[in-house]
Amino acid sequence: MKFSELDAKLRVFETAHDVCVLPGLQMVARLDGRNFTRLTKETHSFDAPYDPQFRDAMVATVQHLMNCGFRVIYGYTQSDEISLLLHPEEQTFARKLRKLNSVLAAEASAKLSLTLGSIAAFDCRISQLPTVDLAIDYFRWRQEDAHRNALNAHCYWMLRKQGDSSGTATTTLEGLSVGDKNELLFQRGQINFNDLPTWQKRGVGCYWQSYQKAGTNPLSGAVSLATRMQVRVELNLPMKEDYSKFVQNLMAKDNP
Repeated sequence: MKFSELDAKLRVFETAHDVCVLPGLQMVARLDGRNFTRLTKETHSFDAPYDPQFRDAMVATVQHLMNCGFRVIYGYTQSDEISLLLHPEEQTFARKLRKLNSVLAAEASAKLSLTLGSIAAFDCRISQLPTVDLAIDYFRWRQEDAHRNALNAHCYWMLRKQGDSSGTATTTLEGLSVGDKNELLFQRGQINFNDLPTWQKRGVGCYWQSYQKAGTNPLSGAVSLATRMQVRVELNLPMKEDYSKFVQNLMAKDNP
């Protein structure tokens, strides 16, 4: 059988279920780490509940994803996850979901593995959002999740470091309100949750920012300024309505 015949016969099995994101829909990719508890606690002995070295590795992964061929307006990371807001006119891979999911997961996995010096793997899924408001709500949702995770993690690891077993610490926290957990942190650990680093409670944002770079004409020797773009890392994100306005403003900018 000729190659052309084999190709026509079998290619359909690869592409029969191809789904493309419709024009006009907002696309947000969410990447989640696989077995990151083992990665951060066994393979690497990162501090619990938060370690600046692991944070920086995740931020470096976000920066890579924003520079590897996709039009990403905003990148956000908290805990073991990354969210990417793609430009509404993004046309890479003709907006095929299977290609977007697989390549983004592969790029993130490769970058974090190289950064940490050990194997790290992500999965990826694309949210197809019909309005700008829903895209903004998505990032509000992930930031609220970051805040909840931070409070739970600080409570849990405070108890563990004071000698409680995993089961005992988990049982202690069951059914406690947000106020109860804040009080527990303060009474048993002298930790004021409001005083903890902002990036632990709200995550880290990455977005494009223009800057001026001086250049010299090799022929005339004249010095001129050129506008360039770079990814800015924001460790002190706003919250609630201010965060909504922050994301909305990024979406309204003329992004690269």
